[in-house]
Amino acid sequence: MSTVLTDKRPTTLRGASLPKWSPYAIAAGSLAVAVGIGLGGGLDSRVQWGLIAAILYILGTYVIASMVEGKRQAKDRIATSLVWVAFLLAVVPLASLVWATVERGVKVLDVYFLTHSMGVVADREPGGGIYHAIIGTLEQVGLATVIAAPIGVLTAIYLVEYGRGALARAVTFFVDVMTGIPSIVAGLFILSIMLIFEMQPFGFAGSLALAILMMPVVVRSTEEMLKLVPNELREASLALGVPKWRTILKIVLPTAIGGITTGIMLAIARIAGETAPVLLLVFGNPFINNNPFEGAQASLPLYIYQQYSQSAGAQPAYDRAWAASLTLIAFVMILNLLARGIARWKAPKTGR
Repeated sequence: MSTVLTDKRPTTLRGASLPKWSPYAIAAGSLAVAVGIGLGGGLDSRVQWGLIAAILYILGTYVIASMVEGKRQAKDRIATSLVWVAFLLAVVPLASLVWATVERGVKVLDVYFLTHSMGVVADREPGGGIYHAIIGTLEQVGLATVIAAPIGVLTAIYLVEYGRGALARAVTFFVDVMTGIPSIVAGLFILSIMLIFEMQPFGFAGSLALAILMMPVVVRSTEEMLKLVPNELREASLALGVPKWRTILKIVLPTAIGGITTGIMLAIARIAGETAPVLLLVFGNPFINNNPFEGAQASLPLYIYQQYSQSAGAQPAYDRAWAASLTLIAFVMILNLLARGIARWKAPKTGR
């Protein structure tokens, strides 16, 4: 009878690794050293401190990981660190912008500011509001959406479902060109038409320029959403004898409606802050004008530009410009949140 001796000690193939809290410790140490270097070197800008801290964090991560985990794992950690540093470098300016806008915009942003127009209030005087600019923005953006959304969706349907040959290639080319067109060019195009017919500035002219800027965005987003619809759905519908137009209307569009709506909402958010077209075509108006088809009209981007540029040294005008900027940011943020909510609501449910 023989006795077999077994080693019950657990075995593992994993090597040494840094603890989970090590990135935070390295980041804290890098920040402390960067602050010391900044104070010792007489660097007053905190941006410089942050850049020094980012460089020290990447170098410190690589050195410490190489000593403990080896160079292969250190390369993986340094790639992760670069991603985080790039993310922070992108977020910090955005957060700084939002913070500055909120800090300066809340000074005069109240119910009175949102429900009154400038009227007879001079730019250098306190008081007044943005009610007339809100109405103008909503009407101009709304009319642009009514024009651009159907045309953009129908164009995308043609390119995905019917487009073949030279015409489809030409449409795709011009959509690509229009995607990168400067907003001032769209404004000048509508302005040239107005000059030919001797027309005065009015809100609908701005809507036409905004529609030109909005259409390629709607076409591109809708085209990508339609391409995501499985071909099996189309083939099954056609195999049952359903006409192609009815297949598109009853199968393809309902399947992609969430993404299409999201693309339209994002396109609206994109044109809501355009200043150049409305500066040329709408012309601005301190009074309330509810008719976009007659007379000059205000808008939020134009109001911000006028208050900030035409009243140098006037604190009330600056305060109104920042408050209007905060209102415009809130409007765009609400549109983006609505787009995300619609995308989640219309997303196909998975699981049991």
